[in-house]
Amino acid sequence: MPVYKAPARDTRFVLNEVLKLEQYAHLPTFANAGPEMVDTIVEECGKFASEVLAPLNQSGDQQGCVRNPDGSVTTPDGFKEAFAKYRESGWGTLASPEEWGGQGLPHVLGFVVEEFVATANHAFGMYPGLTNGAVSAILAKASPELQQKYLPKMVTNEWLGTMNLTEPHCGTDLGLIRTRAVPNADGSYAITGTKIFISAGEHDLTENIIHLVLAKTPGAPESSKGISLFIVPKVMVNDDGSLGARNAVSCGSLEHKMGIHGNATCVMNYDGATGFIVGEENKGLAAMFIMMNAARLGVGIQGLAQAEVAYQNAVKYAQERRQGRALTGPAEPQEKADTLFVHPDVRRMLMDAKAFTEAMRAFYLWGGLLVDLSHKAATEEDRALADDMISLLTPVLKGYGTDKGFDTCVNMQQVFGGHGYIEEWGMSQFVRDARIAQIYEGANGVQAMDLVGRKLALNGGRAVQAFFAEVDAACTAAKADPALASLAAGVEKANGELKAATMWFMANGMTNPNNVGAGAHHYMHIMGIVALGFMWLKMGTAASAALAAGAEDKAFYEAKLTTARYYGERFTPDAGALRRKIETGSNSVMALPVEAFATA
Repeated sequence: MPVYKAPARDTRFVLNEVLKLEQYAHLPTFANAGPEMVDTIVEECGKFASEVLAPLNQSGDQQGCVRNPDGSVTTPDGFKEAFAKYRESGWGTLASPEEWGGQGLPHVLGFVVEEFVATANHAFGMYPGLTNGAVSAILAKASPELQQKYLPKMVTNEWLGTMNLTEPHCGTDLGLIRTRAVPNADGSYAITGTKIFISAGEHDLTENIIHLVLAKTPGAPESSKGISLFIVPKVMVNDDGSLGARNAVSCGSLEHKMGIHGNATCVMNYDGATGFIVGEENKGLAAMFIMMNAARLGVGIQGLAQAEVAYQNAVKYAQERRQGRALTGPAEPQEKADTLFVHPDVRRMLMDAKAFTEAMRAFYLWGGLLVDLSHKAATEEDRALADDMISLLTPVLKGYGTDKGFDTCVNMQQVFGGHGYIEEWGMSQFVRDARIAQIYEGANGVQAMDLVGRKLALNGGRAVQAFFAEVDAACTAAKADPALASLAAGVEKANGELKAATMWFMANGMTNPNNVGAGAHHYMHIMGIVALGFMWLKMGTAASAALAAGAEDKAFYEAKLTTARYYGERFTPDAGALRRKIETGSNSVMALPVEAFATA
């Protein structure tokens, strides 16, 4: 059976020594997030994920969900009991507002919980996973009456939430949705239509599910400017908070998927269901983006999560599996063969995974801190800077994080050789589960286009210029440390490639927008390389300082510096090749007529 142990030591290092959360103790929500509290959350959530959720991952994949004749859905054995423990322990309420029953701690700590849960059991984590996005939209846009009726039990996870966005014919182009919302005399709406790919759309974990549904009212523009957002509960809620009649919303079928079998991905049918508008009519797009941005950050964490658990299992296998001899001569002559760790190509794959997972963890935790600072920083200037930065980096966290997360899973499967292709070892599940993260909440091509088409130009390019400056400053500071000088040089050069690619878009994008489209994916990956290099500079600086101070855990910090050097040597050079691809433009990409793609 696959194994998982939450990376508590590494997480504590990032939170306490790299991000230094203690320095924000004067800000709202951070006051109670001292080192002792951080360590407790990390350790206890790690135990919960490793001991309660991980053992259900493989069995949940094999058993899957069942849609019953009455339209209800039964989750895999053990999920309902595990969710009760999750809710009772308060893991889902960590970063939610205290006024609605949450614990009011920083989002960055909530992100830790998301990683550990997703790594232990991706399918399970998707049940509560979208509730936070739904809560955020209701907090920002819903009336006080709707907030009072739905938020308390959603925040405490007594009820869970969903996002009902896409439909069979429209995919990402939500302006094409056909679901209709017809006003009722009492101010509610009758919602009619079909939604697909709805994660946790129906299940047996909670007594109610609160669906947030995109629909169009009569006469609304036939574009994204005609979208409105509605709360549609599975079970109607009475004025006193008790549950009433079943609403006219049902699970028509379960999608047959490549992975995440333990999560109920539903086709949802709305047959005149009662819904309540969130915010203004035809202004649902803004509310939708609140949900989507929260979800995209969560999906970026999922990219890391599957890479982490695949890496842990590959390391264990490489330690135990004996095959062949070291190229330099037998490492253990008394044995019939050496372990896989003696082979440079196996080492290459494992080092790639280690360099990615540790930097990606720091990247998303820094992203969580930016979310907190965008709301809680002491000055308007600091709040604006944090908001600029997380808005710029969200598509990178999601797109680059899940692309590299999937690649890492495939490579970790490769470490197992033929056994990696056999279901019992579990590596196939990690690959299958990781694949969805590149697709949902906006496919990664959409993330790349969001980055280059919208985020670069926001506020006259203020965010990307701030990012360039932060990376350059970190490189300059790190050059003074011999242990980090080569990494700093590599990251600085990669940042230069990113700047050059940005300028090329500015010079060539207006005359031919296809130039931007053809290079968007590569640009996102350059920014991902630079961002993770920036994280390695931060981690390397902290590790170097700890060693200089005589830290007891010497091996941990020395491994950080060695991996940082590896990242500089093996990852940052790719930025130049990607920049050169961008500068070839779109001519060869768009040259062939459509009929030339036919194969018969």
